[in-house]
Amino acid sequence: MIPAFRDLFTPGGPALGTWVKLPVADSVEMLAAAGFDFVAVDMEHAPLDLPTVHRLIGTARGCGLPALVRVPDRTASTIGRVLDSGAAGVLVPHVDDVEQALATVAHTRFPPHGTRGYGPTVRAGRWGTDVPGYLEAAERSVAIPQLESPQAVAAVDAIAAVPGLGALFVGPADLTVATGLPAGSAEFDGLLTRVREAAVTHGVPLGTAVGNPAAARALPDHYDFVLVGNDASMLAGAARGTVDDLRPAGASAPAAATAKDRP
Repeated sequence: MIPAFRDLFTPGGPALGTWVKLPVADSVEMLAAAGFDFVAVDMEHAPLDLPTVHRLIGTARGCGLPALVRVPDRTASTIGRVLDSGAAGVLVPHVDDVEQALATVAHTRFPPHGTRGYGPTVRAGRWGTDVPGYLEAAERSVAIPQLESPQAVAAVDAIAAVPGLGALFVGPADLTVATGLPAGSAEFDGLLTRVREAAVTHGVPLGTAVGNPAAARALPDHYDFVLVGNDASMLAGAARGTVDDLRPAGASAPAAATAKDRP
């Protein structure tokens, strides 16, 4: 059975995930084989449409890997469709206040607790053969607002208190852009501390994203999950590393063959 996203959190350290940006199922299989605890399919910053996301979620489920989806918007239709495809939950960008957080949670829950449309003839309901499982999957899925602005940090206590919230997620890169504060500055670290304190106070899991393992190791306590890098950058980095290892320092790439040089 695929573990619920909440079941990944342990006292031994944050659950490890990575972003999926490439539209190929093999990428998800390789990440599962590498030992990641979960993946997050990125519809916000990658050219992934709903049919592609449906296939990527199916591959993750076949590997026993929970798949979150970062949706490109807060609409009920997008959230409902990725959950029907079997996503373990949704990361919802740019949730800046408690009203948006309430709507985010409502879009993931069936009435009377929410507004999600009911339709069990989908993967999450085993194509109509498991209605109880469809309802249970909805209870196991998580709604995770992304806090990426000064307004979101200012409202974090109210957001963290929203009933049914699956976790909080702080996006440090977006937050630096939105605030104009340099990462690592005392003022910026104060914003992150405020988010962590709200998560602890309200008993809500907390996650973030970093670019590399060193940054993940440097995270302070109270992070329950972390996304490290992404599949596209890992491929690009490994490719560049291979070329750099094999080409003499300072050597340029071979010039493109002219027409007469081609076979």
